[in-house]
Amino acid sequence: MAISNRPLFISFPMLDGEAKLVESAVRGKASAFGLLYDHYQPKIYRFILIKIGRREDAEDLTHQVFLNAWQSISNYKDLGFPFSSWLYRIARNQVIDKYRTKKREIDIEKVEAEYFSDLGLNEESIEGKIRIELVMEAVKTLKQDYQDVLIMRFVEDLSIKEVAATIEKTEGAVKLMQHRAVKELKKILEKKHGTNRTS
Repeated sequence: MAISNRPLFISFPMLDGEAKLVESAVRGKASAFGLLYDHYQPKIYRFILIKIGRREDAEDLTHQVFLNAWQSISNYKDLGFPFSSWLYRIARNQVIDKYRTKKREIDIEKVEAEYFSDLGLNEESIEGKIRIELVMEAVKTLKQDYQDVLIMRFVEDLSIKEVAATIEKTEGAVKLMQHRAVKELKKILEKKHGTNRTS
């Protein structure tokens, strides 16, 4: 099964005037942070939902991410990376902290329809939906770093630079992780679902 370089889900453009909004939020202006929240909440929720698979938990964790972000915003420093990288890092740490001791497994046959509708999935066909389900099921068997890189690169459509800032690795390390993650994912799909390589 080939893995497309196109994002599986709809990407959100960068927020107009974001730098000024971030500056205002750092100075404690709640309305500026509110605009940042409105723009990035769907993306952070989607990232968390893909990772843990439960809507209620994803909603709770997303709330916690933005609460932590607001409480820490005064310490935010612009290091030349998008503001979203900082939010993804908080979200990633929240997921790790909450589920460090227990691994969630999703039975693909019991996934609610809302799971995919909440992710903004564009279901062009039943076959397309099944293919995405199989890929996402396989992604969940990878180690956490590989999951994060694949989700951020191919679902959230983040750049190598943005992912590197989020997981605090070099861009070279992210490229290597992406290569290894895709290679491992292909092996899992071939083994579990009998897919064949074309190259």
